[in-house]
Amino acid sequence: MGAHHGGAGAGRPADRGHPARTAPLSDLSPPGRLAAPDEAIGQDELALATRNHGLPLEALRYAVTPTGLHYVLVHYDIPAADPVDWRLTVGGLVRTPLALDLDALMSLPAATHRVTMECAGNGRARLSPRPVSQPWLVEAVGTAEWTGVPLRTLLATAEVAPDAVEAVFTGADHGIERGIEQDYRRSLPLAVATAARPEVLVAYAMNDAPLPPQHGYPLRLIVPGWYGMAQVKWLRDITLTGTPFAGFQQAVAYRYRQGPDEPGEPVTRIAPRALLIPPGFPDFMSRTRVVRPGPVTLEGRAWSGHGPVTRVDLSCDDATTWRPADLAPPDPAHPWSWRRWHTTWTATPGTHFLTPRATDAEGHTQPTTQPWNRGGFGNNLVQRVEVACLPA
Repeated sequence: MGAHHGGAGAGRPADRGHPARTAPLSDLSPPGRLAAPDEAIGQDELALATRNHGLPLEALRYAVTPTGLHYVLVHYDIPAADPVDWRLTVGGLVRTPLALDLDALMSLPAATHRVTMECAGNGRARLSPRPVSQPWLVEAVGTAEWTGVPLRTLLATAEVAPDAVEAVFTGADHGIERGIEQDYRRSLPLAVATAARPEVLVAYAMNDAPLPPQHGYPLRLIVPGWYGMAQVKWLRDITLTGTPFAGFQQAVAYRYRQGPDEPGEPVTRIAPRALLIPPGFPDFMSRTRVVRPGPVTLEGRAWSGHGPVTRVDLSCDDATTWRPADLAPPDPAHPWSWRRWHTTWTATPGTHFLTPRATDAEGHTQPTTQPWNRGGFGNNLVQRVEVACLPA
C-alpha cells in the first residue's frame, strides 16, 4: 500500500483535503441532508444499498451468524491488502513503538470472543423525516466469533506514556465524505482500549477463518458493546494521543444531534433491541408474512451494549398490550452476544402486527415511538411485523 495510508501524522493530512481541492471536493461530496416529505429513496441511496447488505432475518436462528450472512457496511472501497507487506504500527505517546507484520502479530497470545455487532445507522430508513444515507431497516446486525490479539496486550508491549488519553485507529480505506478527503479513523478512550472486560481485540479471524475482504482483511478492531463505526477495518496504525481525537468520523459524523449546527453527543454503545424471526412464509414483494390458524412458535434474538438483556416482551396487537416471552438462560462465556427468546402465539384469521421489545440490565427499554436524530443513529424503535393469518 502507498505511504498515504500510514499512521496519524504521516503522509497526507488526516481529516482534511488539500486547500486547492476544497471547493471541488465540496461539490463532489455535499453535506448530509434530510429527505423531503414523501421523497422516495434515490439512486445514491440505492447504490449504497447494493454495496452493503444486512442480515436476512430468518438467519437469526443461528447463534453465530454464518460469515456470508453477517451485515456489511463499507464506507469507501475495500482496500487491496497485500499480507506480505502489511504492517500494524503502534506509536505516538508510547515508550516502545511497534511495527508488526502479520506473522509477528499472530505469534502473540490470542483470544476469541463472540460479539454481536450492529451498525449505528440501523433503523435509519424507518425514520421520518429520513436522513439520506445507507437506508437500513432493522437488518444491520450479526454475531460472529472473532479471534485476535487483545489490544491491551499490544499497548502494554508498547508501554503507553502516562500522559496518553486516547488511542486513534487508522484504516486503509480512503475516500471523501462531506467534502473532506480522509482515511477512515476513529478513537477510543484509553480506559476502553485497555479494559479487560470487555476486551478489545485486534482481530485477524472471523468464525475460525481469515477475515473476509469486506470484513477488514487482514486486521480489524473489535469493540464489544459498541456500534460498528468503532470497529475500524483494514487496521494499519494505532497512535496514542494526549488530547481527544477531533477527526471527521469522531467529531463530525456519528453524533446524536437534532440540528446541523449542534456539537451533539457521541454515538458509543448499542441500544437494546429485540428482533423477531418473521413467522410463516413471505409474499415476495411486500414481505408480508402468511401463517395458518393455530399455535405459532415465535422466536428471535435480543441484545444491548449496555449490559445483558433481562426481559423481552411481545405484543400481538400492534404494541397495544404486552406479555413476557421466555428468555434462554444467560451464557457467561458470551456476555457480549445476543440472547435467544421464544414464545407461542395462537394465530386467528385476519391481519396482525407482531412487536418484540427488549429491556437490559441497566433498565434501558426499546421505545414505541421513534428516537429521531439528524444522522439517523441508534434508532432502536421496536420492530413491527405484519402477519396475515389465512381463514381456517
